[in-house]
Amino acid sequence: MNITPVIDYLEKHKDQHLKELIEFLKIPSISALKKHKPDIEKAADFMVNKLEELDLDVEKIQTPGNPLVYAQSKKMDPSKKTLLFYGHYDVQPVDPIDLWDYPPFEPTIVNDTIYARGVSDDKGQLYSHLMAIEAFRQTSTEIPVNIKIIFEGEEEGGGENIYKFTENNPEKLACDAVIISDTSQYNENTPAICYSLKGIVYMEFRVKGSGMDLHSGSFGGVVKNACNGLAEIIADLKNKDGVIQIPGFYDNVLELEQSEKEEFASLQYSDEVLKKDTGSSAPHGEKGYTTLERMWGRPTLDVNGIWGGYSGEGGKTIIPSTAGAKVSMRLVPNQNPQRIAKLFREYVLQVAHPSLEVEVDTLHTAVPVLIPRDHEITQSGINALEKGFANKAKFIREGGSIPIVATFQKSLKAPVLLLGYGLPNDNIHSPNERYLLQNFYNGNKTTAYLFDELS
Repeated sequence: MNITPVIDYLEKHKDQHLKELIEFLKIPSISALKKHKPDIEKAADFMVNKLEELDLDVEKIQTPGNPLVYAQSKKMDPSKKTLLFYGHYDVQPVDPIDLWDYPPFEPTIVNDTIYARGVSDDKGQLYSHLMAIEAFRQTSTEIPVNIKIIFEGEEEGGGENIYKFTENNPEKLACDAVIISDTSQYNENTPAICYSLKGIVYMEFRVKGSGMDLHSGSFGGVVKNACNGLAEIIADLKNKDGVIQIPGFYDNVLELEQSEKEEFASLQYSDEVLKKDTGSSAPHGEKGYTTLERMWGRPTLDVNGIWGGYSGEGGKTIIPSTAGAKVSMRLVPNQNPQRIAKLFREYVLQVAHPSLEVEVDTLHTAVPVLIPRDHEITQSGINALEKGFANKAKFIREGGSIPIVATFQKSLKAPVLLLGYGLPNDNIHSPNERYLLQNFYNGNKTTAYLFDELS
């Protein structure tokens, strides 16, 4: 089909589309903070209004948490493929606010980059799909696929309602493929399709050594210091080469194929790039693997936070009674989160000093995801991305997790296309979140080309 009018429309209406996105970004839809509940509703209503403008059937679905926004083509043609677009309209908190160069909810454009909370994660990316639909509508070009859309407002707050809705409504969300634009490209010059996401097991454990904080002079050396005991457990989790010491942890790890290692190597990710991206002085990780192999293809274990004892101004000479830590483990394909959580708990209890009381809790989990690179929808995504960004695209993995992907795969029995338009250095979840304007415009075109590819 001829979509030249569609692409021309997107080129001519860049300013209008940017203006709309800016209005969306001004809404402080922070799902983690209850005081922003009215803003969550405002953002959901913004989505409803825009989807109605696009001549779709739209529902605002109330849940025990934040609303879901659902839309679909008014006429579903059984001869066409059906695409389900997923995204989230909620955003992360902005703390620490003093590290922002520009107000997070007053979108600011500097050097062809827009700075605002949520611009890359995920408002800018999901909005590209709507701009593509608008371009087909406004040019009277038939959209060659059926469209379904489900946007949620709890992704950044760990809400469960999208999972329950998907599991309970597989017929409503039934589709030939799910499209998610909530990942990144490889770099500014290399568009990419992500084909694997890590799973996660997030744990918390607490230790108690005495009934109360004790005087370190009177009782030092005669009872177990909770902070010392905590440090000993943490030290036993990994060895100096970065190898996780939990028995059985690596048993089911799906090893990288040689072709994947070669593809990773071809990206030429250097230590200098790593140091620039992270502010670290040197790389570190599991011995025997490259940085990208560790980042994308190997499981990890990281302490996310520690507490215990006195850390205020001045001194307080005590033997702390209690201490605790939060630990996240990112899993690769074939690892089972429930099994890993069980192994972690058993190991912590095993290595803890016998005088310590220990409690271990699982906070949340997600299964790892692997998407076939040779699937029709994946190949269509690669072709659309190369047309939209006018550059050769690569396959990459991602070290992060998007739990809803596995739920879609299980409940809808449909392939998932991770069609990311952002960049790894967009500062998502951090101060000064940003998004290249060109990536927004190219994303608009890529979605239009995807429709064409699947026609």
